[in-house]
Amino acid sequence: MAAAETLALLTRGTVTVRGLLPGASNATFLVKVARDGEQTFAVYKPGRGERPLWDFPRGLYRREVAAFLLSEALGWHLVPPTVLRDGPYGEGSMQYFVEADFEQHYFTLREDPAHRDRLARLCAFDLVANNADRKAGHCLLGADGLVYAIDNGLSFHVEPKLRTVIWDFADEAVPAPVLADLTRLASTRLPRVLRALLAPDERDALVARCRALVATAHFPAEPDGRCYPWPLV
Repeated sequence: MAAAETLALLTRGTVTVRGLLPGASNATFLVKVARDGEQTFAVYKPGRGERPLWDFPRGLYRREVAAFLLSEALGWHLVPPTVLRDGPYGEGSMQYFVEADFEQHYFTLREDPAHRDRLARLCAFDLVANNADRKAGHCLLGADGLVYAIDNGLSFHVEPKLRTVIWDFADEAVPAPVLADLTRLASTRLPRVLRALLAPDERDALVARCRALVATAHFPAEPDGRCYPWPLV
């Protein structure tokens, strides 16, 4: 389905819970969404199923949606279509389920030069989103051959929180098209739907991180060995 059709289906389709996804830190459900003869699987993360965190406010599902909107605002399409909606267990995020090769993850994908440009965009994306939990297993190889980024809830904090496995681009120049997209985003007002999901200081910090990366024009190096998530995959 086209992106607009997928978003419409996720937003207005009838939701049927198929099961609880194992291994997730918070309540995460595989659901089927159907409407007017169309159907798809999706990942549903209700707010009421979130485990409280000391350093992030409740409402991580809103950050999942914000990550999708940021990816779209940049024109990078890294995050699967994700919407905010009411579901069987209350308001949460509803994300298109990527049919992926689950034997693949960042540490295998980086070995294929065909993925290098997209992984560089993902590296820049996590830097500006301040992703605090980019594990290798959060990078999926879709059936279309593209890499997608999932599990983006621990993002957009005002304080530096970056934890990621993507350090292979350290000290390299950020590709010119990536810099152009970041410059465009930082020089205009953030889209209204994205602004609505973030606190004012989080919006300001997002723009500041975009501008900082544009100013240096190089990917940073890992500073002290602490900016990795655990587990790595």
